[in-house]
Amino acid sequence: MTSHLLPIGLRQEFYARPTLTVARELLGARLVRILDGVRLAGIITEAEAYIGEEDLGCHAHAGKTKRNAVMFAPPGHAYVYFTYGMHWMLNAVTEAEGFPAAVLIRAIWPVEGVEIITARRNGRDTGGPARLTQALGIDGALNGVDLCDPATGLWIEAGLPVPAESVTIGPRVGLYTVPEPWKSKPWRFTFRMEELWVC
Repeated sequence: MTSHLLPIGLRQEFYARPTLTVARELLGARLVRILDGVRLAGIITEAEAYIGEEDLGCHAHAGKTKRNAVMFAPPGHAYVYFTYGMHWMLNAVTEAEGFPAAVLIRAIWPVEGVEIITARRNGRDTGGPARLTQALGIDGALNGVDLCDPATGLWIEAGLPVPAESVTIGPRVGLYTVPEPWKSKPWRFTFRMEELWVC
């Protein structure tokens, strides 16, 4: 991934690639949030891809709306949406501007600001998309921000290399009413942090 990096984070060129590639390569990357002047960060351990209007599991399958408009933005922007009336979800927009695709960041392993992250989660884990947004203070105010600009307080950096043998690939989570073949597309990538050496 090194050819796609800035000193502080991943560049637009990293995101302007096929969504499945981006989702896989985000594993091991470091999600960073500046909250109240403090740097919080976690290693991304789970991510899943949503690709275009053809994908019936994707928010864009019915076309462009006020809610999903950021998915049509240039790659490298944050698509943050509210779901179930209580949870925020963080996505990184991918591929070409005008083509709606994104990677949902589903889980992180806290590595910086761990005490704050733990307190924000009342001691519970960050293994879930709503849990990580709560832990890092990510909400709708960050919808549409440029993940390539650290001035936004939210970006992604290169992190740990994750070997192929450590990655599990499977269907996306929670698509209960989505018909096949979209329900079972193997577009979720995950790994166990315990399997890697952490410095």
